Amino acid sequence: MGLKGPFKKIIHVDMDAFYASVAELDNPELKGKAIAVGGGGFRGVVAAANYEARKFGVKSAMSGSVAKRNCPQLIFVKTDFPRYKELSLRIREIFHQYTDLVEPLSLDEAYLDVTINKKGNPSANAIAKEIREKIYEETGLRASAGISVNKFIAKVASDINKPNGQKTIHPEKVLKFLEELPIDKFYGVGKVTAEKMYRLGIFVGNDLKKKTLQELVRLFGKSGTHYYNIVRGIHTSFVDPNRIRKSVAAEKTFNDNISSEIFMLERLDEIADELEQRMIQIKAKGKTITLKIKYSDFTQKTRSKTSKNFMQKKSEFFPVIKELLLQEKLVNPVRLLGISFGNLNTERKEPLLVQLKFDF
Repeated sequence: MGLKGPFKKIIHVDMDAFYASVAELDNPELKGKAIAVGGGGFRGVVAAANYEARKFGVKSAMSGSVAKRNCPQLIFVKTDFPRYKELSLRIREIFHQYTDLVEPLSLDEAYLDVTINKKGNPSANAIAKEIREKIYEETGLRASAGISVNKFIAKVASDINKPNGQKTIHPEKVLKFLEELPIDKFYGVGKVTAEKMYRLGIFVGNDLKKKTLQELVRLFGKSGTHYYNIVRGIHTSFVDPNRIRKSVAAEKTFNDNISSEIFMLERLDEIADELEQRMIQIKAKGKTITLKIKYSDFTQKTRSKTSKNFMQKKSEFFPVIKELLLQEKLVNPVRLLGISFGNLNTERKEPLLVQLKFDF
């Protein structure tokens, strides 16, 4: 038994190791070698790694020293955000050749609603294949895609045949797919939540499906309702081409826990540089600055302050970060620090929603 219509046709396109692939594209001599973007230097952190490096356990948010220890032949390359943005815009132009219902999630991934599309093609699977081929022809970069009836399932599906592949989950196969899906593969279920679910005997979607709504809410709070719905294929969020960032953030997870506030300020100084760069890139300013602290026991705290004026430059907001850090005594060593801007100087337009019934 499958889902009941009407169905949308949603594609999630995810570029394969985008930052690292751009480095290989611009430096052909790197092709076939293990590379990591960022990460160089004693305090460096890996921003991204190509598939050759990932074979050695190199991954994003890993310290550069650990990455190099895992993969001695690893080559570090610098980030190049202007180049990433240039290619991202070219890729989005390709998306818009098929539909204007495009919701970018970041520079390297986006949702597309092709229920009605500019090519008049009834096959979402064929459209995804054509888009991936066109991206490669015009940029030299590879992409993977997931295709299904909603954003959640499309997002999960896009990871199945990576790299350079795609996966379609048809309406009649959605429920079986979700029942058999390992719980840590559910988008939005992180490592800590997955471990909690394992302790509760929840290992695949079917185990989750056996829990009542009341049980899940008791165990996971508001997220319990989300888990109850998604395992039943219910996800009503539409592709919003006018989705505006509500916040901009930068954070780092440390290989070794930090217990000194002096070292924390040093790390926050680096994170602030990254956040300033992101704010300038998207031409945004914000009034509310938030400090995120995750302790070694995985408990998390946030401290916020709202300014009367919009801020963008590090010189404007870093004094606030320092004030927030020293506001309370730290209770444990820290494994992650993050800074985010909210209350941005952006406006939200009314979204366009199309809800029609078509053969998938």
